[in-house]
Amino acid sequence: MAQPPRFLLAEVSALLAVVALSDLFAVCAGVRLYTLIDEGGGFAFAPRQEVDDADALYRTAGQIQGATFLACAIGFIVWFFWMRRCAGVLGPDRFRNGPGWAVGCWFVPVANPWMPYRVAIGMWGASARLPGDGQPYKVPLWPVNLWWGLFVTTTLFQRFAGQRYENADALSEIRDAVLQVTVADILDVAAAAAAVYFAVRLTAMQRLKAAEGPYVSG
Repeated sequence: MAQPPRFLLAEVSALLAVVALSDLFAVCAGVRLYTLIDEGGGFAFAPRQEVDDADALYRTAGQIQGATFLACAIGFIVWFFWMRRCAGVLGPDRFRNGPGWAVGCWFVPVANPWMPYRVAIGMWGASARLPGDGQPYKVPLWPVNLWWGLFVTTTLFQRFAGQRYENADALSEIRDAVLQVTVADILDVAAAAAAVYFAVRLTAMQRLKAAEGPYVSG
């Protein structure tokens, strides 16, 4: 039975770890900028060179985040496609669309906040083993729900906070926006950790079902 290449799980886990590290770097840069504004009572009361350095570091952190997120998104979608392809063999009755939809669902406007979740739920159910009597086994869905809930929440909050930062003019507005972006970055670290756990659990479920069959003995 076909299984996703073993290196894909390691690759996607590593990419998610890099995303988390870039978020932590951005958090440190954001805290530095926020503290500088807060303690100085505004940029006018802080050393010019220190302000310029903090601002440059914060912008650099944002650029690194963008680059790492793009690389991770590509790697994750490739892994997602392979997992859907294998899940289709393990439980074809769980899906209405072909494996290519595991890629296309991420790019459907308006519907993409929930369509990949539906694919993930299908993969989770298809990868779960059944008890020996043939009755459906209700595998806990909380790893899928946790990952997707954090991902959607973080994505929306990051967009909101990022827009506030771009539109901020007054120092108080900049300070508040930096705080919100920092909170969003911390949430993104949690989302990356939840994504790793989801990926590890789903991969383990598929390998177990492929190796030992669809039914749990005993």
